[in-house]
Amino acid sequence: MSILISTDNKLLDIDCIHQFLTNSYWAGGRSKEEVVKSIENSLNFGIYLDGNQIGFARILTDYTVFGYVMDVFILEKFRRKGYAHQLMKAIMNHKDLQQIQRWMLATKDAHRLYQQFGFEPIPDPSMIMGKLIS
Repeated sequence: MSILISTDNKLLDIDCIHQFLTNSYWAGGRSKEEVVKSIENSLNFGIYLDGNQIGFARILTDYTVFGYVMDVFILEKFRRKGYAHQLMKAIMNHKDLQQIQRWMLATKDAHRLYQQFGFEPIPDPSMIMGKLIS
């Protein structure tokens, strides 16, 4: 079995990504057009097993000050095999992301994965603000 992690958008299986995201707890109902636009405006990582996409992540970043890890997934039948760890390692070691001073992400169920890469709960979340348009 051959694993490839790539930032080449031409390799991305948009249908696979959309199908997963639109059924996820964080991106439920996201349209295919929204998925495409979000990909066009992010640094994307696809993970492939024998040429087939099994996972994805995208980074929203200015490449200097801030990086936000988003839409991370491994297809269910490929979980618990270390692929998410490999994907996060590739992201954190990517040459274009080495100057980032503050990383953020949100997760409901993958704390142990991200803690391996130095992520931890924000000490004073009251200073973080947001606006959700629904």
